[in-house]
Amino acid sequence: MPADVEKILVVCGGDSPERDVSLRSGAAVCQALAEDGWPSELLTLQTPKDVLPFLQKGTAVFVALHGGWGEDGRFQALLEMAGVPYTGSGPEGCMRAMDKVVSKLLFRQYGIPTAAFTLLHSGEAHSGAALCALARRVAEGEVLVVKPSDAGSTVGVTIVRKEEELGDAVREAERFGGTVLVEDYIPGKELTVTVWDDGSGPSALPVVEICPKGPFYTYEAKYTPFSSEYLVPAPLDEKTADKVRRVAVEAHRATRCEIYSRVDLRLDPQGSPWVLEVNAVPGMTATSLVPKAAAAFGWSFPELAGRILRASLRTRG
Repeated sequence: MPADVEKILVVCGGDSPERDVSLRSGAAVCQALAEDGWPSELLTLQTPKDVLPFLQKGTAVFVALHGGWGEDGRFQALLEMAGVPYTGSGPEGCMRAMDKVVSKLLFRQYGIPTAAFTLLHSGEAHSGAALCALARRVAEGEVLVVKPSDAGSTVGVTIVRKEEELGDAVREAERFGGTVLVEDYIPGKELTVTVWDDGSGPSALPVVEICPKGPFYTYEAKYTPFSSEYLVPAPLDEKTADKVRRVAVEAHRATRCEIYSRVDLRLDPQGSPWVLEVNAVPGMTATSLVPKAAAAFGWSFPELAGRILRASLRTRG
């Protein structure tokens, strides 16, 4: 441990729809850090300012917050203003990754394949030409994915296959944010890649294939034990695996994430990867995907947590 760091605060909770996942991530990380020899303390937050009384000299923060102000850069900006080192991406990377519209525009700018999309802004989500055009497309047999523009963990996501499902899907997405993102559905495999950067440049850990037992990888499929099967490393030929890893690293760079991120993708039947989103503060629970990828790479969960902390302290310590 660096001489000027005396205690690690593992912060979790928050007030986003992902609070329960964050609580589990925090508990798992706190235990892992203890096993790796770091003196850590679990701190559950309700608001960002709750952390302020604990930000003393010699304290570093392991961020285990998901969604909302804990992942969109606001909490990271607060820690920077307080001069406290913390784990993971900075305010800009978190903002770029959390806002799916910003992310997709960046993917387009850098030539990273991502599904075509339409935005439904507040006031036009239940009427107007854009919604009518989407309804016609579904009626003609297209499949669409409706989601909030700034939520994670598949919260508020619906796959729309019938015209009469569109309205309910939009209303569900609106519950978690003002702007609704409607994407073309990409058939194929569900993949995720952990991107790691300890200062020597980003690289990809083994690709994980996700095989949900339900219709798609829902919130319940992510966090309910035995609801999904994970193939690590994914059974892909080396050429395809290299392509997936390369695209994931490009997405990490485009969003300016730091230290580590998780990039979610679809692999279409032709073997082409399509980036869905980048997670700047990915889940770290017992069923989470980053620890699975790290284990396939040869890192135990305690080693992974320790590596994240050490790399972050080198960057911000």
